Amino acid sequence: MQERIVLIDDDNHILASVSVSLRSEGWDVETFPDGEKGLIALQRNPPDLAILDIKMPRMDGMELLKKLRINSNIPVIFLTSKDDELDEALGLRMGADDYIRKPFSQKLLIERIRAVLRRSSISDNIDPDKIIIRGDLKLDLERHLCVWYENEIRLTVTEFLILQCLALRPGLVKSRDQLMDAAYGETIYVDDRTIDSHVKRMRRKFRFFDKNFDRIETLYGVGYRYRET
Repeated sequence: MQERIVLIDDDNHILASVSVSLRSEGWDVETFPDGEKGLIALQRNPPDLAILDIKMPRMDGMELLKKLRINSNIPVIFLTSKDDELDEALGLRMGADDYIRKPFSQKLLIERIRAVLRRSSISDNIDPDKIIIRGDLKLDLERHLCVWYENEIRLTVTEFLILQCLALRPGLVKSRDQLMDAAYGETIYVDDRTIDSHVKRMRRKFRFFDKNFDRIETLYGVGYRYRET
């Protein structure tokens, strides 16, 4: 099935040139010139991936992502200017999966898209029937599904990969660098606070259903571990 990408940017040149490149790679592409129209489209018919410019009129990329993450976990790549390092870090902490700085090569963008889509899909090396069960936690790797007791926890791709890394070896401490590698691979470097922010978001999601959730432990100065019991 053809993967669908939504591109939202107020620069008509970027919309035109990028959409041509992505379609030539076999992706179905929809474009929108501002955040308000883009958000409506994303909510109405969620794509496999969204590419958002940060600075847009009417609704910028940060506000769009904030609204989108209320009820959607679709992968998101931010487009930023070369001077927007603060925005890049904040975007990742809010739940974006990657970013790319303008001006960028079409080849680089395509590689980043493939990397994020690959992370959000099931690896060919994973047994399709494999499910990780750790006490009351169940991670379905095929469907990218997280269940706590009988409640589905809606995790982003990055959050799921961090939790998967921790749950694979309960009791074993994982450093922030190890969690970065598990979630982002070699495509992007993020600082320690970004990993901390993802963990905090996960905890809030679990505590929405279970106010006593405490299985993801912080070992200050070291990293995190998943406590099975």
